Amino acid sequence: METFIGTFVVFVSLFVLMSIGYIVKRKAVSGSCGGLANVGVDKECDCPEPCDKRKAREAQAQREQDYQQNRII
Repeated sequence: METFIGTFVVFVSLFVLMSIGYIVKRKAVSGSCGGLANVGVDKECDCPEPCDKRKAREAQAQREQDYQQNRII
């Protein structure tokens, strides 16, 4: 039980310190290297084509973009 309480206290203190850092600097927590795009990886998996959910999202985004460009009013 002491290990659990100690771990909990450490995590809560880290969250408090990150919160104070955000309040003081007004800068969100960010990664150190910028992610996979900086190392030349376009997507996380090696699939030859995107999954159905991603295709649907991209199609919806394209429809919204076309609507914004072609609307009359």
